Amino acid sequence: MDALSGFDLTTFSIMGFTIMEIISLGSQAAMVLGGVVPFIPQYIDIWKSRNADGFSLFVCLALLIANILRIMFWFGKHYELPLLAQSIIMIITMLVLVQLCVDVKNRTEIISSKQRKFTGSFNSWPVDAPVHSLFDFEREYFWKWTDFLSYVEFIALFSLVIGLLTYIFLNSVIYVELLGFMAVFTEAMLGAPQFLRNYQKKSTLGMSRKMVGFWTCGDCFKTVYFILREAPAQFWICGMLQVSIDISIFLQVFFYRHNNVPPIDRTAKSAIS
Repeated sequence: MDALSGFDLTTFSIMGFTIMEIISLGSQAAMVLGGVVPFIPQYIDIWKSRNADGFSLFVCLALLIANILRIMFWFGKHYELPLLAQSIIMIITMLVLVQLCVDVKNRTEIISSKQRKFTGSFNSWPVDAPVHSLFDFEREYFWKWTDFLSYVEFIALFSLVIGLLTYIFLNSVIYVELLGFMAVFTEAMLGAPQFLRNYQKKSTLGMSRKMVGFWTCGDCFKTVYFILREAPAQFWICGMLQVSIDISIFLQVFFYRHNNVPPIDRTAKSAIS
């Protein structure tokens, strides 16, 4: 009993690290890698089924923009390095997921009308197919390119523009705070593209429920954390908005449950016809 009463977590050490230091390192590791975990089930589902129709690529766009803004925000107001590392890892993860989706869609599409790229469009068949480029301002093809390099080009261009603006207005408190708000708000709208895709298709087929479950758990944790830590209002307001969207997606799973019927196998359909 005397030994237990004298036990102190702040002094007890394992391999040179105190218990509190181990807990702190574990929390930082969870913060860095936790944002990636929800997308692992979705990546596996797409890779196994070779079908990316159920996942909205605009989810990746939202996270790419949010984390680029967050990285730029760090130059104006230094925050914890684990959060910075989280943004870098998330950008890499989103690009990997985009690459998989583009590859799967290109391989499973029986007839491709033309190749669509960020910097333009091309196709050897038919020869007179219209060319679509960024400067045509055709919104219907935005973020729907068939070339992975086009996504990388867009992200690089966006980063360059935001980086240049941040360099110019780095000493402006209003710009820096607005940059931080936009990063948080964009991340809060993460589930909106998926919600819209489900609403348009009237189905949640192909969407990973595990991914949305991880989203909801993580967003609830963040929102409670912001409230308990008395973070600025925009943080917990955006957190509550994000949780509301997550719950709305789960409601779609219930409402569209009768529409979640797998389509006829394309290969079999082609053979029949």
